[in-house]
Amino acid sequence: MAPRVGLSTASVYPATCATAFELAARLGYDGIEVMVWTDEVSQSAGALTALAEHYGIPILAIHAPTLLITQRVWGAEPWVKVDRSIDLAREVGADTVVLHPPFRWQREYAEEFADGVALREDDSGVTLAVENMFPWRARGREVQAYLPHWDPVSLPYDSVTLDLSHTATAGSDALQMAHTLGPRLRHIHLADGLGSAKDEHLVPGRGGQPCAEVLTLLQEVDFDGHVVVEVGTRKRNPDEREADLAEALAFARTHLGAAD
Repeated sequence: MAPRVGLSTASVYPATCATAFELAARLGYDGIEVMVWTDEVSQSAGALTALAEHYGIPILAIHAPTLLITQRVWGAEPWVKVDRSIDLAREVGADTVVLHPPFRWQREYAEEFADGVALREDDSGVTLAVENMFPWRARGREVQAYLPHWDPVSLPYDSVTLDLSHTATAGSDALQMAHTLGPRLRHIHLADGLGSAKDEHLVPGRGGQPCAEVLTLLQEVDFDGHVVVEVGTRKRNPDEREADLAEALAFARTHLGAAD
C-alpha cells in the first residue's frame, strides 16, 4: 500500500488552518500536517479535531513551533514546545511530531537534544522526526545555524524527516540521504528547489531535486510514514494556490504508484 499523502497547513500560508482542511478535502488529500503557528486554531486540540471531523480529514502529524518566526508560540522554553506538541499530537490522533534541530544559541537545549528526543519518543509512543535543515548563507559566508548539525543523517535520531526543499538549499544529495537513513526515514516533506540560498519550497517537479526518485524509492523499502506536501503559495491567489496543490498531489500519487 502506498503511503498516505498529506497537506501541510504551511502550504496555504498566510491563509488559515481551516483553509488547509477545506482544500485538502476538496482535492483528495489523505490527511493534514498542522504547523503550530500564531493561528490559535493550530494550537487547539478541540478546534483541530472539529475541523478534522467536519471535513473527514485525519491529522497525520504536528509540526512543533521550532521556527524562527514561531519562537514565542507556547513561550520561549524549547522543551515546553516539544512536550506540548506531543500532547497535541496525542489529543488529535496524529502519530508524528516534526522537529527542527536547536538553533546554535540554544546550547543547553542542543546538548541534551538527542537524548531528550529519544526519551520522549519512547515514553509517548509518538514518532519525533527530526528534520534536515541547511547552513545559512549571507554575503558569501556560510553560517552553522543549527546544533548539533543541520544534517541529521550521522546523528543518533531514531526518526528523521527528509525535506526536499532543504536538501536543495543545503546542496545535499536527497536520494543518497534517503538510502542512508533506511528505516530511520519516517516522514517526507515533499517540495522542490533550485539550489538557491533561499528555502524555496517549490511544487515538486519544478526544481532540481530527485523528488520522483525519492518517492519511487519509498515503494522499494518498508516505508510506513507519511508524505506531506509542503510548498510555498504565499504569493499565489486562491485559484493559483489550488492548482499548485492539485499538481503536487498528482505528482506524489503518480510517483508513489497510487495514481487513479
